[in-house]
Amino acid sequence: MTSLTTMKILQSLEEKRLKFVTETEFARLFKIENQNTLNKTLQRLNKNGILKRAVKGKYILANADYDDFELANFIVGPSYVSFESALSLYGILSQFTYTVTSVTIKRAKKVFFTKEFEYTHLDRNLFWGFVKNKNFLIAAPEKAFLDTLYLSLKGLRKVDLDELDTSMLDKKILEGYLKKMSKPFLTKFIIRKKILT
Repeated sequence: MTSLTTMKILQSLEEKRLKFVTETEFARLFKIENQNTLNKTLQRLNKNGILKRAVKGKYILANADYDDFELANFIVGPSYVSFESALSLYGILSQFTYTVTSVTIKRAKKVFFTKEFEYTHLDRNLFWGFVKNKNFLIAAPEKAFLDTLYLSLKGLRKVDLDELDTSMLDKKILEGYLKKMSKPFLTKFIIRKKILT
């Protein structure tokens, strides 16, 4: 690949204002049908610092301005930011979290790229209650709280209720989400802890 071709690719990616690109999108965008050609092109762009490989088949434009939460959504999709990351953003959890925590319907996994990205599996029927904030999907405050509590009560996550400011949660939304989740053990726990009162 000549430097002119490299420049054309860079220019085209910048014109489209892309921050992230998958291998499939890249092949379609530049009409590359041969897998070997595609692999070599992506390797060259990675080596030249134009693209950074985040995970297999997914790349970031080297000069792109993006949020860690946007990157979290991109690395594993579908996913939305939840648990400690969302609770911290909303001020419900006062601690700052280094790891970006997300929910996915895919298998649980951890990815290390500039920082740790942790993906926790939830069943498809619990994959809701998220909103678009800027350019990323994130659990609504009440859903982030319930996601965390649900997994904590199942022994899959640790949470100290004393560290959470539940007064910031909308009680009506929380009650509606509880009904939708339809998990009696979760409802009983919240009633016992008087979180809805």
